[in-house]
Amino acid sequence: MLATIVCIAVAFVWSQINDARAPGLPVISQLPEFGLTNQNSQPFTKASLLGYVTIADIIFTRCGGPCPEMTRKMSTLQQGLPNDPAVHLLTLTTDPGYDTPEVLKQWAGRFNANFSKWSFVTGPKSEIARLAVGGLKLVAEEKPSQERTSAEDLFIHSTIFVIVDKQARLRGAFDSTDADFEKRIRAAVKKLLKERDA
Repeated sequence: MLATIVCIAVAFVWSQINDARAPGLPVISQLPEFGLTNQNSQPFTKASLLGYVTIADIIFTRCGGPCPEMTRKMSTLQQGLPNDPAVHLLTLTTDPGYDTPEVLKQWAGRFNANFSKWSFVTGPKSEIARLAVGGLKLVAEEKPSQERTSAEDLFIHSTIFVIVDKQARLRGAFDSTDADFEKRIRAAVKKLLKERDA
């Protein structure tokens, strides 16, 4: 019994230390208004983010590079993040001409996406750029045809995941290739969930 109490106390102290080591999460920018469409052909706007701590990335389904691995990592996060209805995942496409809601839904199915927690969005290029580049500070650029090495080598885009708070403000960026990526992003989510909604 005493050993159990000690273990619980040690675990609690360790969790507090890890929380204290969570990266600083300054407000980087307020997201702009935007109008996009999710995998169910429903509107997805800035209002869709309010009240949620959101992790976001940008991919395209014809990608022959890092996109499948990025989506796998998002799927792993879906399983490992706090089971809190205020946590949401967001995947944008940089290839809206091909990535229709139907295509995104099929892609999501490959990674066991839970649509109550994870949205896949597409829409006009100008609106994607407004959110991805202007708001989330993610790189998303069409590759010149002379620089493409294959038929799938269409875009240059970030392998960064970003985190947005409940007020739709950008609060952090995490390199998905870092060894401690999942640990750091989980700590950031926990920290933002504790913030007041004001």
